[in-house]
Order: sequence, then structure tokens, then C-alpha cells
Amino acid sequence: MNVTAKMVKELREKTGAGMMDCKKALQETDGDMDKAINYLREKGISKAAKKADRIAAEGATYIETDGNSAVLLEVNCETDFVTKNDQFQQLLSELGKHIVKQQPANIEEAMKQALHGNGETVEAYINAAVAKIGEKISLRRFALINKTDNDAFGTYLHMGGNIGVLSLVEGTGDEQLAKDIAMHIAASNPRYVSRDEVPEEEVNQEREVLKTQALNEGKPENIVQKMVEGRLGKFFGEICLLEQDFVKDPDQKVKKYVADKGASVNSFVRYEVGEGMEKREENFAEEVMNQIKK
Repeated sequence: MNVTAKMVKELREKTGAGMMDCKKALQETDGDMDKAINYLREKGISKAAKKADRIAAEGATYIETDGNSAVLLEVNCETDFVTKNDQFQQLLSELGKHIVKQQPANIEEAMKQALHGNGETVEAYINAAVAKIGEKISLRRFALINKTDNDAFGTYLHMGGNIGVLSLVEGTGDEQLAKDIAMHIAASNPRYVSRDEVPEEEVNQEREVLKTQALNEGKPENIVQKMVEGRLGKFFGEICLLEQDFVKDPDQKVKKYVADKGASVNSFVRYEVGEGMEKREENFAEEVMNQIKK
């Protein structure tokens, strides 16, 4: 039986399963649409599709390191309770191992790859986990960082993975220093490593805001410029890692603390679970009514 793209598309629309899963289902059932739907249901794959419209803004971050490569990833689910589940923890571990080894360029590429040590794709593996755990689960994002033998990764997961930070410190193998920097980043939430990284447009916009504020305060124009530059320093201190007071030693800046150890911060990634996502509005009365109606 020749499985056409049109048939695959129709099965995808009916079940919400992935393209390769639909193609395989049709091949296994000689193109019989009803049998293919049942095939996907039996495999637990179409069950995953029914959950696709649910809000999954809980979850966990996870870090996997392998020699000179490390990945920070975020996997989302619907309830915080599920993150403690052994199957969910296993999922995090398997995805971490896969991504750090295969180094996919993006989520789309990762989902199509065969899972490390397993015949199925990453997408199929996640869908199977959805069927077992009973919640919508998705790999939201990941960041891969590679280093040399002369550098150190700093890894830190806060509150069981609610916040995850991966830092790269160059010029030292001091993993404790790199971890201290990662912990600082978790607490202080900088957006950039240094002021050189802040886009000029963002700096100019802040400068204009500060100038207007100073003029509105009735300050004379001849001292406004000096005030603005002073306040810009505070602005950089809020958003740039190296300009911040180091949390473990607030008497010195992160820049000095790292430089005194003969090192420098190359980059970092900080994920906070669910940031920027729509959160579910809990309505327990409605939930109970829905259960009764079932």
C-alpha cells in the first residue's frame, strides 16, 4: 500500500500525532484510516494529542555535562507535582544526554533525531511519556555551550530546577568559581555579561528616560548630563553581570572577583521555568463541575 502525504496529513489532523508516527501507523495498517487511528491510540500517541491544547507552564530545568560540552534545557508540564515523578526525571536525563551528545541546532532538529540508545525519535519518546504520565509535556528550549580544557562550566539548579543556570568561565579550571558565578546569576538575574553586550538602542532609550526624569525634577540642564551618566552606571549594574555586587562578597564587583582569580566570564544562560508563558488560571469550582459532568 502506497502511503500518500494526503493520508498522513489527514491522520495527523485526526490524532495530532507526529508526521513520522502517522506514516508508520498507515504503513502498519495498509492505509486503513480507522485501524491507523487505533494503532496510534494503542501506542498512546494520540492520547498525547488530546492534551496538546492544555497549558503547560510548570516544569523543570535540567543540566547535563559531558566533557567539554554542556546543555541547559527546560521541559514543561501542567502541574508542579509531576516534576517530582521518577518518569519525568528520567525524561529530563534522557533528553539531556541526547542533546549534549547529538548537538542539534534547534528544537525542530532535536525532535526528529533518533534518541540516543533508542530506536524511536525524541518526539515519539516525549509522546510516550505524555501517555504514561497523563499530562501535556513539551521540550521548550535548550542552550548548548562548548568549552576548552582551560575553562570551567558553572552549573546550578535552584529549587529543584525552577531556575537553571549554566555559566562558562574562561582561563581557569576552577569549577567552584564557575558555580559561584552561576549561583549569583540565579539570584541577581542579569541579562548581559558586560556593558559592551548591551545594544546601543537600549542604552540610548534608557539615557533618554533618565534625561527626561532629571529635567522633570527641575534639575538645570548643565548638570543633567552628569546625572544621567551617573544613573546609567546604576542601570548597567542592574542588567550586567560584571557590574553587579557579587552576592558572596558584596564589597566587590563580580568583574574584580573573577579577574583576581585570573579568569573571565565568557557567557551564561539562565532559564526560569514558565517565564513569558501564559499561566493557568486555577478555577477549582469549575474543575469540580467538569469532573461531575464526566
